[in-house]
Amino acid sequence: MNKMRTGLGRGLDALLKPSNVIVEREEVVTTEAVRSESLLRIKIEQISPNPFQPRMHFDQGALDELKASIFTNGLIQPITVRKIDGGKYQVVSGERRLRACKEIGLIDIPAYIIEVLSDDVMLSMAIIENIQRERLNPIEVGMAFKRLMEECNLTQEQIAERVGKDRTTVANSIRLLKLPQEIQQALITDEITMGHARALINLPSHSMQLDVLAKIKVANLSVRKVESLVKKMLTATSTEKKLFSLKTPGNLASSTSVLALEDKLRKIFGTKVLCKIKQDGTGEVILEFYSSDELERLIDLFDLIEKNYN
Repeated sequence: MNKMRTGLGRGLDALLKPSNVIVEREEVVTTEAVRSESLLRIKIEQISPNPFQPRMHFDQGALDELKASIFTNGLIQPITVRKIDGGKYQVVSGERRLRACKEIGLIDIPAYIIEVLSDDVMLSMAIIENIQRERLNPIEVGMAFKRLMEECNLTQEQIAERVGKDRTTVANSIRLLKLPQEIQQALITDEITMGHARALINLPSHSMQLDVLAKIKVANLSVRKVESLVKKMLTATSTEKKLFSLKTPGNLASSTSVLALEDKLRKIFGTKVLCKIKQDGTGEVILEFYSSDELERLIDLFDLIEKNYN
């Protein structure tokens, strides 16, 4: 029996078991990966978007390319839909194809029709199909994994097995959601890479993470340089904590004042500032820079301060 491939992927195929979905056609194939030999053409106006669609951003340039391809060659790969009330249908996979066909003015579209027996399965299918096609940005992937855990009660190990990735990859993707929104947006817009983000997430505070993000943008720091910078900052933070731990309880207010001073100087100079206090009451103020251009900026700033002071 010649079977047409739907291109859904191993993880999604695993969801399309007879217990989860039923393909509308004359003969049902009772295999783990369900395939259909027949297609139906459905009016586009009868099809609504997938409410579980994990993709938040649709690249217009890529959509225009898809439209041009469909206009020239037709739709090569049908979409997959499920029936809903009122004689309507809902997209399971292929929302970009549906959008492209709608925008070029097609009236109907070829589709496999399946019956999805629960919203949990629908959610899993939508997320896994997008992840396997690598059409989601890193934040969307992280949010998709989180939804699979929270709404489908899947463990990280189960998610990893279904999408064909290792558990560490799943865990790291979910960790990205702990980053500040500014960093998440920079990752979405390709201002930074996953390597940058993985390094930034090791910093203990959002303020430190945002400081390094600013340096990445100004100096175009590589992932290796960011990793080295983060390591230095973590070492400095550890040293700072040890110094403060040597203080007597009566000097705790002074420690708070030093932190406030560091924060004020950081805002003035736009770079990492570290105030080190020794047991004898002496100390030093360190301003860090990460490129020759940044050093020149600090020198100019000192010159301006000196002129104003004089």
